[in-house]
Amino acid sequence: MIVIDFLRTWLFTIPMVAFLTAIGGTLSLLISLVSSTGRWQHQVGRVWARIVLFISGVRVTVEGVEKIPPGGSFVFIANHRSFYDIPLILPWISVQFRFLAKKSLFSVPFLGTHLKRAGHLVVNHSNARESLRSMSDAARVIQEKEVSILLFPEGGRTYGDLEPFKDGAAYIAIKAGVPVIPIGLIGAGQILGNHGRIIRPGHVHMKVGDPIYTIDMTLADLKPLTHLMEERVGALVGQKVVAPAPESVGV
Repeated sequence: MIVIDFLRTWLFTIPMVAFLTAIGGTLSLLISLVSSTGRWQHQVGRVWARIVLFISGVRVTVEGVEKIPPGGSFVFIANHRSFYDIPLILPWISVQFRFLAKKSLFSVPFLGTHLKRAGHLVVNHSNARESLRSMSDAARVIQEKEVSILLFPEGGRTYGDLEPFKDGAAYIAIKAGVPVIPIGLIGAGQILGNHGRIIRPGHVHMKVGDPIYTIDMTLADLKPLTHLMEERVGALVGQKVVAPAPESVGV
């Protein structure tokens, strides 16, 4: 089975995903020439994600999307176990949202072009000042453009126990005055784990939790909100954070 999965991954799935990414990136670029809002590019991304999941043999069961209030903007947060986490989430959330993506992703051919032209935001984890600027920019984008933001508060792909959340998502939500929507992904690591080289067909369960409202919060509530976010996502995936939360603000 491992040999079959390996051959499928490198002879079919990866070439097809690369081809689809090139097509999607090109289409996104062309659309951006006539529309600078990023909304049509977002729809291109949703179609791309559905096709990627289909050719990868990944089935997704979605639970709780009805908990997302109609209208308004949000900060979506999720646990991060796989390179597939974004295509796993993208098709099922009808709300317009943008990503806070690592700086390195903006250098990937076609994908980087799509991210830039669609209005996604770059975050540099290695530079605290730039990271803080990214969070402030995200809060401004939420308010000015009336879109939402998706973040992975663990700060990167992890495996095993849920890692302590960084404070960036809480900071953005409080500054923008918008609700936080927790999302739990169960099984994503089995599709393509943190250090995996094989894409395995399988099933992922995506759970959407109740909104956490921040309208009356201030930055004094940063740590309590971060801990509450950890608890909500942990409850969705059946895990608890075992290590102390970090003191520094980051995303």
